[in-house]
Amino acid sequence: MPRVSTIKRLPDDILEKMHELLRDARCTQLDITAQINALLEQKGHDGRVSKSAVGRYALDMEEAGAHLRESREMAKQWIGTMGAAPQGEVGLFVNEIIRTLSFDVSLLMRRGGIDAENAPEAVKMLKDLALTTMRLEKAASDNVKRSAEIKKQAMEEAADKVSEVAKQEGVSAETIQRIRRDVLMMAG
Repeated sequence: MPRVSTIKRLPDDILEKMHELLRDARCTQLDITAQINALLEQKGHDGRVSKSAVGRYALDMEEAGAHLRESREMAKQWIGTMGAAPQGEVGLFVNEIIRTLSFDVSLLMRRGGIDAENAPEAVKMLKDLALTTMRLEKAASDNVKRSAEIKKQAMEEAADKVSEVAKQEGVSAETIQRIRRDVLMMAG
C-alpha cells in the first residue's frame, strides 16, 4: 500500500492555505513549501512538506482541474447539441457520464488516488449522483407524458368544437368526421 502523502496529512486549515497559494500565479513551489513549513512550525506540528511533495500535489491538482475544465467543456458542447434532443437521449448521455465517472473512481481507488478513508465518500457521491439522475429522468419522462396528454386533450376539445361549428353550418356528417380525424391526427 502506498505511503500517505505528507500533503494529505496536513491539517485542513493549512491545506486550504496551500490551495490558496497554489492558485496564486505569483507563488513558486519553493515559496509555497517555505510558507507551509513555516505555518506548520508556527502551529507546533512535527511534519514538514518537501518541494517535490508540493510539486506532485500541484501537478495532481492541475490535472484534476484540466480534467474538470475538459468535462465542463464537453458537457457544454453536448448540451448545446442535444438541447432540442428527446429527453431519453440526454438521459443516455448522462448515464454514460456516470458510468465513466464510476470507472474513473475505481481506477483511482486501485492506483491509491482514493484511499480507504475517502472511498466510502466517493462511492456515496456516485450513488447519490446516479439516484439523482434516475429521479430527473423519471420527472422528465413524466413531464413528457403529461405534456402529450394535455396536447391530446386540447386537440380533442378542438375537434369537438370544430365538429360542433361544422354541424351548425350544415356540413355533412362525412366531412365532419374527416375534419375531426384530421384534427385528432395532429395530436399525435
